[in-house]
Amino acid sequence: MSNPTEPSEGASGALPEPSPESGGLEPVTRRSKSATRAKSSRAGRDLPAAITVGLILLALVLTGLFWLPIAFVATVAVFAGIGCWEVTRALDKAGVNTPLVPLLVASLSMPFAAYYGGLEALSLAFTGSALLVFLWRIFEGPAKSVRSVIAGILVLSWVPLLLSFAVLLLNEPSGYLLVTTVLLLVVSNDTFGYLVGVLFGKHPMAPKISPKKSWEGFAGSVGGATIVGILAAIFLLDIPWWMGIPLAVATVAASTAGDLAESMVKRELGIKDMSNILPGHGGVMDRLDSVVFAIPVAYVLTIFLLPGVL
Repeated sequence: MSNPTEPSEGASGALPEPSPESGGLEPVTRRSKSATRAKSSRAGRDLPAAITVGLILLALVLTGLFWLPIAFVATVAVFAGIGCWEVTRALDKAGVNTPLVPLLVASLSMPFAAYYGGLEALSLAFTGSALLVFLWRIFEGPAKSVRSVIAGILVLSWVPLLLSFAVLLLNEPSGYLLVTTVLLLVVSNDTFGYLVGVLFGKHPMAPKISPKKSWEGFAGSVGGATIVGILAAIFLLDIPWWMGIPLAVATVAASTAGDLAESMVKRELGIKDMSNILPGHGGVMDRLDSVVFAIPVAYVLTIFLLPGVL
């Protein structure tokens, strides 16, 4: 989700260097492999693997959306649970003992509460989950309990709560199309931002947080997502074309904020990825960092921008 702005060393056609063992040039094949690896890592990730995993995840989610909604809710719960595990593991390595069990309970209960009871049930599930985090720390012991509770509430709010807004969006009229549109906008934000950032990125957005994310890449994200948003408004949502513009711009802004927020957390914790279970992406949270911010924004826009339209 980062938009690269700087080529890696040796990525731009460096001449072969003399080999100290042969007194000549290194084999062409060795240099070619090195150049290939350098090109594929300009953004700090394996692009083919990233695209493949992204398409598989998108296909899995869309299958649940269009044919079996309860499977989509279960997928959200699984993603939330893995995301909580990743974040708590990273916090534990930084010396913050975060209670995992109540977070896993929240990851299971909150999406299903949103599906069966709407916003009110989700609010109740969040309140109960926050109370469970607090009680869990009381029974485990008082050692560093304040930091532990604060970290638990942070993870609770960041992962299962925000992800559960995808289920609330699903419950809206034509909800499966709304969720599909938001996912397409997030993917277009990532894809167009990456491509434009590779080709033209020169001015970092937040060099202290994410040095490879550029303003040029952000402009590419806005332009590409706007095109996708207009097309989605016409062909998917059957609403006036101009409504796709604010939806696209808001989604890009929220996605970028989510990306930068996770980058800030990872930089603070001194880690590159939340985990390595998704080739080309790192962890589930490295894939969902944009989604968790974009989905609630899309839900709010749906409530205020599209009431009675869909």
